[in-house]
Amino acid sequence: MTDLFGNTNFDEPKTPKSGVDNELNEFIMMEKQKAQLTAQIHEFNDFCWEKCVDKPGTKLDGKTETCLNNCVDRFIDVSLLITNRFAQLLQKSAGGM
Repeated sequence: MTDLFGNTNFDEPKTPKSGVDNELNEFIMMEKQKAQLTAQIHEFNDFCWEKCVDKPGTKLDGKTETCLNNCVDRFIDVSLLITNRFAQLLQKSAGGM
C-alpha cells in the first residue's frame, strides 16, 4: 500500500515499542493532571470571586482582600487534606496486597 507521497513501507511496524508506550502514557497522564489542576483553579477562582467580590473596582478593599485570602487558605487546606487522604488509602490498599 502507498501513502500520500507514494512511499511503500510495508516493513515498518504498526505498533510503537513498549518503551515509547510507557513514555507516551506518562506524558498523557501528566497532561491530564495539569488539565485537572487548571480546571480546579478556574473553579476555585469562580467560587472565591462570587463569594468575595461584590463589585469590581480599581482596588480591593480590606474586607474583600481578607475574604479572598481566607478563601485561598481554605482551598489549600482542603486540597492538602484530600491529597493526604488519598495517599493514606493508596498505602492501605498497597499494603493489603
